[in-house]
Amino acid sequence: MSEDPVYFPVRLVWTGGKSGEISIERKAIIRTGTPLGDSSEVNYHTPEDLFVASATVCYMNGFINFTRKMRIEFKAFVCDAIGTLEKVDRSFEITKIEMKTTVEIESEDLRDRINRALELAAKYCFVGNSMKCPISHDIEIVVG
Repeated sequence: MSEDPVYFPVRLVWTGGKSGEISIERKAIIRTGTPLGDSSEVNYHTPEDLFVASATVCYMNGFINFTRKMRIEFKAFVCDAIGTLEKVDRSFEITKIEMKTTVEIESEDLRDRINRALELAAKYCFVGNSMKCPISHDIEIVVG
């Protein structure tokens, strides 16, 4: 990545209640809602969903980048993440994100290198590094 700033313009248009549409040029619209809204609002992506998802996607992309640099192949990558929303003082915060990652590899001799790629992905995940909550990683590597 270049050392020059990169900008990510996002447009949010209110659609009523606590719902909106996020528009990003040349990308699909994301409908937003709230976890405790009316029946239509709970069907859409919440800020909490998007917060946790952004850390998970960044982690996956970092893993893919490191496996490419290391010239190692994997068969599958699945990451389940849970963000915990708690009351802190007078407000609410995501206080932690727990990720459970499963990577499928072709042979046992790849295990150490895949582990290293996962470690580097967590260490250099710029989205996760920008968050103040801790992110934990539970990793399972399966040979299949």
